[in-house]
Amino acid sequence: MGKTLFDKIWDAHTVTDITGGPTQLYIDRHYCHEVTSPQAFDGLRGRGLKVRRPDRTFSTPDHNIPTLNQDRPIADPVSARQVDTLLKNAGEFGITLFPLGDEHNGIIHVMGPENGLTLPGSTIVCGDSHTSTHGAFGAVAFGIGTSEVEMVLATQCILQPRPKTMRITVDGRLGSGVTSKDMALYIIAQLGTGGATGYFVEYAGDAVRALSMEQRMTLCNLSIEMGARGGMIAPDQTTFDYLKGREFAPSGKEWDEAVAYWRTLPSDDDAVYDREVRFDAADIEPRVTYGTNPGMGIGISEPVPLPPDDAAARLSFEKALAYMGFRQGESLEGQKVDYVFLGSCTNGRIEDFRAFASYVKGRRKHPDVTAWLVPGSWKVRRQISEEGLDKVLEEAGFEIRQPGCSACLAMNDDKVPAGCLSVSTSNRNFEGRQGPGARTVLAGPLVAAAAAVHGVITDPRKS
Repeated sequence: MGKTLFDKIWDAHTVTDITGGPTQLYIDRHYCHEVTSPQAFDGLRGRGLKVRRPDRTFSTPDHNIPTLNQDRPIADPVSARQVDTLLKNAGEFGITLFPLGDEHNGIIHVMGPENGLTLPGSTIVCGDSHTSTHGAFGAVAFGIGTSEVEMVLATQCILQPRPKTMRITVDGRLGSGVTSKDMALYIIAQLGTGGATGYFVEYAGDAVRALSMEQRMTLCNLSIEMGARGGMIAPDQTTFDYLKGREFAPSGKEWDEAVAYWRTLPSDDDAVYDREVRFDAADIEPRVTYGTNPGMGIGISEPVPLPPDDAAARLSFEKALAYMGFRQGESLEGQKVDYVFLGSCTNGRIEDFRAFASYVKGRRKHPDVTAWLVPGSWKVRRQISEEGLDKVLEEAGFEIRQPGCSACLAMNDDKVPAGCLSVSTSNRNFEGRQGPGARTVLAGPLVAAAAAVHGVITDPRKS
């Protein structure tokens, strides 16, 4: 029996299989940011340990940083302390740091791939749930907790139970105006927020193969929102073309050898998965969420559904609608929008800004909408200028901010006020995720652009 992509990578990195217990897995790449790493470094310090492989750990501040005036001291004392602690820990333990102002700086799940640090066939961890993003390159990538961060720093290994495998195949082609964000939100709504719990998901099918690397990253990024341990896509020519020539990627003879190995990674034809699911791309339209988790989503032309029959699920459903201020059976099209956020590790890449700019070109931002357009990295910010997208956006009334996690989560200055409705390209719409009392509708960059121009939730295919 053949092996899956996941099995090939997992088996190649297994140090020890503990009978009746977890696997000791070797980790190729460890990413750190300022939120989950301080306690881990304190643990090393308390035990008199060094970082086992400092050359395999890369760090950057992203969650707590402001997206304006990054050349000035961080005003918030808690955020300033966390960022300063990361800088001190990186210096003390000899790990690579990309600080504020560095050309490599950005959201960890954006700057890793764009610099060629994320490679096929790798095992990748970070103290952040959306580490699944890196699986788009054909890597086993997953988020870990603070104690596990310490374990990897100290040993370059981690103890993990072996997940089950699931293949999600999306047949056909996505329609005009439909993005990989819509594909991801559709799959989550169909399977539920716990539908992939215990599984590592491999995405396959014609619709997935047709995605660019940036679109693949968006899809894998959201795997965690249906409970999956991670998501991944087999490497192919699209993957190799994206990586070739990037700063930290192999070059010369090493590149040729790496590609030769990467070509062996796709799942064998006779590989067997623990679960198989299929979807038709023709069934997917631009998506919006109506509730307080990413699974509570609908096609933009659909009404808010009726409550479920299960009593507990109904209670949760009604609580979510009450928080959002929506009613069952109503359309979200035409709902007034207060804030629009383009950014995050889900949709803060150059292709997202291209899509947003393509819609707003020749139009104007609605005067009642506050829009935060936040690149995922300084490389993205520079490319926005090089392609002239900054001029398009500025002429339409938009301001481009400096890179960071921004309004994805309420850990920095970019908070949506209580009661305000935000159309956001980020990954979570939990109560208070964008600020205490803030109401979040998740969507792709085209839906976000249409909302910013019209001031209400709008189907970008109609206007």
